[in-house]
Amino acid sequence: MYMLPNVLRNLSGKPATRLYPLEEREPFPLYRGVFFNDVEKCIFCNSCARVCPTDAIVVDAKAGIWKYDPFSCVYCSACVEKCPTKCLIQGPVHRRASVTKFVVKRAGTPRAKKSAKAGADAAPATPKKASKD
Repeated sequence: MYMLPNVLRNLSGKPATRLYPLEEREPFPLYRGVFFNDVEKCIFCNSCARVCPTDAIVVDAKAGIWKYDPFSCVYCSACVEKCPTKCLIQGPVHRRASVTKFVVKRAGTPRAKKSAKAGADAAPATPKKASKD
């Protein structure tokens, strides 16, 4: 008896939710969606991985590999703010639902290390003795 008015109201009214796959909502102005890495600009400095609170980013600087687990990411954008080359871009795109878990892997060219010999080849500076004039 108490449920009949609710059923009739729901039948005659509009739906309370969207039909998600068919009707998508526009993102909010400051929405932080999935992010992309432009590996050509990445220097593999590991600062994004160090600042990530969920360890969703793994950087292998020697091999030039950047891995990102979107299922661990909380989209806090700390990595985007910390990146010195601004190669991480966070856009208003929402990650689609997925049946299988995956990891995003990008390969690039690691930066060349400075040679230790360059500093050793230079002649050591010898202190000049004070002359008694």
